[in-house]
Amino acid sequence: MATSATSPDNGESIAVLSERLREGATSSVDLTAAALERVEVDNPRLNAVVTLLADAALREAEAADQEIRAGRWRGPLHGIPVGVKDIIDTAGIRTTVGSAIYRDRVPDADAEVVRRIREAGAVVIGKVHTHEFAYGPTGDASCFGPVRNPHDPQRMAGGSSGGSAVAVATGMCVAALGSDTGGSVRVPASLCGVVGMKPTFGRISRYGVFPLSWTLDHMGPLTQTVSDNAHVLGVLCGHDDRDPASVRRDAEDFTRELDLGVRGLTIGVPDDYYFDQLDPDVDRQVRAAIQTLEDLGALVKPVSVPGLAAIRDAHRTVISVEAYSVHRDRLERHPGLFDATVRQRLLDGGAVTGWDYAEALRLLQESRRRFSDVLGEVDALATPSVAITAPTIGQVQTDAAGVEETVRWALTRLAVPMNVTGLPSLSVPCGVSRDGLPIGVQLSGPAWSEARLYRIGRALEARR
Repeated sequence: MATSATSPDNGESIAVLSERLREGATSSVDLTAAALERVEVDNPRLNAVVTLLADAALREAEAADQEIRAGRWRGPLHGIPVGVKDIIDTAGIRTTVGSAIYRDRVPDADAEVVRRIREAGAVVIGKVHTHEFAYGPTGDASCFGPVRNPHDPQRMAGGSSGGSAVAVATGMCVAALGSDTGGSVRVPASLCGVVGMKPTFGRISRYGVFPLSWTLDHMGPLTQTVSDNAHVLGVLCGHDDRDPASVRRDAEDFTRELDLGVRGLTIGVPDDYYFDQLDPDVDRQVRAAIQTLEDLGALVKPVSVPGLAAIRDAHRTVISVEAYSVHRDRLERHPGLFDATVRQRLLDGGAVTGWDYAEALRLLQESRRRFSDVLGEVDALATPSVAITAPTIGQVQTDAAGVEETVRWALTRLAVPMNVTGLPSLSVPCGVSRDGLPIGVQLSGPAWSEARLYRIGRALEARR
């Protein structure tokens, strides 16, 4: 049975809610109370919010209302309820990373992304579910149990930012912060029917976020709409000396191209890999989305990116080695406190040779050149976000795409190339399967092309 996905105030966008807040037609207290009501109704069966901050959120909402009434409006997120993935530090609020080892850990300071949303006036409603240590796309390994898909609670919400996707889809918050090392924003966005952006590597500071892979980790927002996502990304971006990967770039309005349409743009469609081994419903809906872009005036062009299977394997090598490095001491001290599957994946990383890791890093550099060559011919790539729809919780193998493979691999193999390259990638809902499960189309582009991806995503969204 599908759960209705209703955001506070009947699903209105951040832009509309912000205008209503400024006009006094609604209040942050009302929006926050509506979000908390959705938590009360839906969270007991979906398990998206692991630390609820009801009293603090209402106090923040009242303070936001007072500021807005006094004419001290901070921007579009002022007074808007937001969820924070539980690998992101929050001062004075436990940040567990989904692990029994850190179940009672309370950081002293906010992560930079939390500082930024607080500075923008957002209301933090709570910490949302993550796969343990963010190391898994299924969302069913955590000291808090599995997060459940709002369209069918017996199915996976995806991971590792599954709590972020579910909270947004059900209206427990208007937007949520996630992280993406191998699809962890885009996978749950696709499976739960929301919008998820993995921006260009270096766009958003990772300071105060528990690491999984220093080379591959990205931060990104999840929202119900493309325009909402663009607004949130604008708040999150900015240079931070505390993150060595952070890049200095001028501030951008990522909403600036939303209404330009796609006429005159060239959309590349890879002729292999991305369309191999797809669930038939995924294939049908993504191809329909691409046809929609063509109907709207875009030129659709077949393209080829060589060596994608090797790029995928390089991702697996790099994440394995770096995750093991992050956790080596904890594996020695607390082996019994890890989820068994996560522990084994970490231990496998310790067996990778130095030369394998070095070769994988070399291929990461080469992959960026390969994608840059292809993206020099087109404005963006359109592919499926995920090869399958949401599997059942606990499922390990799938043949939904006609070939037996692990669920973990089926969920991530189309997302990981953009983590390897560091290029921006946006998942936008494009339809549902025959049994009502969401399907996402993945839009990827050159470095720093997020505004263009939002433009394309908005055109698709408007035709749904």
